Amino acid sequence: MTTPIGDVSHWRNALGKYRTPRVSRALYEIAITAVPFAACWYAMYWALTHSQMWLYALLIVPTAGFVIRLFLIQHDCGHGAFFANRRANDWTGRLISILTVTPYDHWRRAHSIHHATSGNLNRRGVGDVDTLTVAEYRARSRLTRLRYRAYRHPAVMFVIGPVFVFLFQNRLPAGFMRQWRPWFSTMATNAAMLVVAVPLIWAIGWKAFLIVHLPIVLVAAFIGVWLFYVQHQFEQTYWAKGAEWNLRDAALQGSSHYDLPPVLRWFTANIGVHHVHHLSSRIPFYRLPDVLTDYPELRALGRVTLWQSIKSVRLVLWDENAHRLISFKELRRLA
Repeated sequence: MTTPIGDVSHWRNALGKYRTPRVSRALYEIAITAVPFAACWYAMYWALTHSQMWLYALLIVPTAGFVIRLFLIQHDCGHGAFFANRRANDWTGRLISILTVTPYDHWRRAHSIHHATSGNLNRRGVGDVDTLTVAEYRARSRLTRLRYRAYRHPAVMFVIGPVFVFLFQNRLPAGFMRQWRPWFSTMATNAAMLVVAVPLIWAIGWKAFLIVHLPIVLVAAFIGVWLFYVQHQFEQTYWAKGAEWNLRDAALQGSSHYDLPPVLRWFTANIGVHHVHHLSSRIPFYRLPDVLTDYPELRALGRVTLWQSIKSVRLVLWDENAHRLISFKELRRLA
């Protein structure tokens, strides 16, 4: 229990005992997520049809929270961490992807690239938030600088971006257009979504279906993009080039420990313990708190509080000299 933080080569072996999933626990986690989601969804519909708009509005966020939790179960399935059996992981992930509107097999491939390249300045562009270095930004034309500023604006990053990604980009295999497997995964998910949606629309009407389901998906999308952003976009994160880049350093130093209140930790399935997840992605999410209990030295590493995460939105450029993210305001001071 005394492995030093800097001795990262020992962490994978030390964390091996946490990687074994339990079928009973996996089924339990699905049940306590899917059943309340279905109940809340129906309650929203009931509130809508009985003019109880206060209840309808009150249920949007928690129902979206269950979708987030379902997505993170899908996430564990993609890493082979939820069940010991690969087929059980894959088919569970595919079924959940109908609700999360995220094609499982296509997403799994892109996400594995993200894990393999996180923090590598030479391999940006798949499954990450676009991040320029100070030198790269200064070398850009006015138009491309303006485009980057627009992309990094909170309204685009956390409102317009999630709508585009989950409602439109996920309907096509973005980034893998010339390969048949991503196409098949995406089109199969689209077809399955229709198979589920059409009977519901026939039963309750398309207006009621959209009024109930669309806000849930959108709020879940906003929260999901926010979580992904905070996991790697914090001041003392990690970026490196070439031989200087190291996968284990990128995991421990470039992924945050998003220290959330207990209820938010539950809804986000401990994904805030992201540095441990990147170091050993086969650990089921329900074992991540055990790692922090047994290795308390990991608690402070990359720790980001809720308030700190809000302030991190202004950090937009990687300063290779200072080895930290800086804001546009700080860039002007450097100039």
